[in-house]
Amino acid sequence: MIRVLVVDDDFMVARVHSGYVERTAGFTVAGVAHTGADALRAVRDLAPDLVLLDIYLPDLDGLTVLRELRADPATEHIDVMVITAARDVGTIRGALRGGALHYLIKPFSATALREQLEHFSALHRRLHQLPPAEAAAQEDVDVMFGALRTTRALPKGLSEQTADLVEQALRAHPDGLSASECAQVTALSRPSVRRYLEYFAATNRAEVRLRYGGTGRPERRYHWRP
Repeated sequence: MIRVLVVDDDFMVARVHSGYVERTAGFTVAGVAHTGADALRAVRDLAPDLVLLDIYLPDLDGLTVLRELRADPATEHIDVMVITAARDVGTIRGALRGGALHYLIKPFSATALREQLEHFSALHRRLHQLPPAEAAAQEDVDVMFGALRTTRALPKGLSEQTADLVEQALRAHPDGLSASECAQVTALSRPSVRRYLEYFAATNRAEVRLRYGGTGRPERRYHWRP
């Protein structure tokens, strides 16, 4: 079993995320922490395989927790997945530079988290199959570095990070979003969001449904395909 530490300042949210973890085959919740200091102690005491780390904590922010984990030889090997409502580019960049495996934006569905946990499980198995001293082939490296991302051949002018933001917004709103609504959720411009939405529609990752009402052209609403 892969042991997970859930870190979130909100007790109810932590309980919900713990439920998501427990319902994913091969995973179990090793513990729950609600502050940064408690998270650091829990990692040292429980030695989990994976930490689901919130950014907004009442004492230390999540990025500080991540940096302290990486600076301590006893915890530097612990894998971290950030789960947070923080969507500013500076925080996302800090998580990437700090070695976070993935960044899930709240609110997200049980399916979105389960998919990332399953990717992590595949990566975990792969890493344990290879002895530390063995030379890895390029395909092994591709699995290790790409197991937690969906490989996309994005058109020129589209970025992977922004595509992830728009994808998470759609996943978190199963009733669909218009381009304007998605722009508000992601804090991006409407024209920029529209390009990503149309890309997802063109590649069959999202479904477009027309909503009629009043006068004028029908509204295009985008729904992420499971």
